[in-house]
Amino acid sequence: MRLAIVSDIHSNLEALTTTLELIDSSNIDQTVCLGDIVGYGANPSECLALVQKRCSVVIMGNHDRAAVDVSHAENFTSNARRAIQWTNNMLSKEEKRYLQSLPYVAELDHLLLVHGSPYEPEEFHYVLSLFDAMSAMKHFTQRLCFIGHSHVPGIFSENGRVETITPNDRYLINVGSVGQPRDGNPMLSFGILDTDNVKYENIRRAYDTEAAAKKIIAAGLPPALGQRLMVGT
Repeated sequence: MRLAIVSDIHSNLEALTTTLELIDSSNIDQTVCLGDIVGYGANPSECLALVQKRCSVVIMGNHDRAAVDVSHAENFTSNARRAIQWTNNMLSKEEKRYLQSLPYVAELDHLLLVHGSPYEPEEFHYVLSLFDAMSAMKHFTQRLCFIGHSHVPGIFSENGRVETITPNDRYLINVGSVGQPRDGNPMLSFGILDTDNVKYENIRRAYDTEAAAKKIIAAGLPPALGQRLMVGT
């Protein structure tokens, strides 16, 4: 099976549509989403509709939860809080019910799927360092666990950070962010897993960041949320 894993779309329709075009051209059998469909960007409803249509499994992210109940945004940055309040105002009751129904964790063919750390998934802990990754690996038994949340792609084994996976080890894999990369690279990021050949690839591609940024500004959202798309921070 060839599995596409996307995460942290953040209402960025330009990034999502480019990602789906890449998936369509990559002989993918199934697509899953690790959460944060909404927040920050200007097209929450459009992104939600595409994820519902295209993804067989969808996990709840912290911005998805906050878009339903903005009290969960109290620890967000000021720009993130403004964006989540705007998103809450934009979403329909049906869209909010869908977001509220999403699970915090799921298992697919012996793969664990979660938005943040597998440790207390409902708390959305970040995996930012090697220490975080080593701690998180104690909290799942599957051979592969896929995460997002930090917007920084990377692969961790029980021996540290690695570039590729092998059939015999366990891994925690961050697929990065479709809609708001934060590793200094503005290109969208997602993952493709080939379960038959035990291969994982992090996909990076350019998309129309300028169009996405202009929509953010036109919607009255904080301009910094558009500007960061240009530099990947």
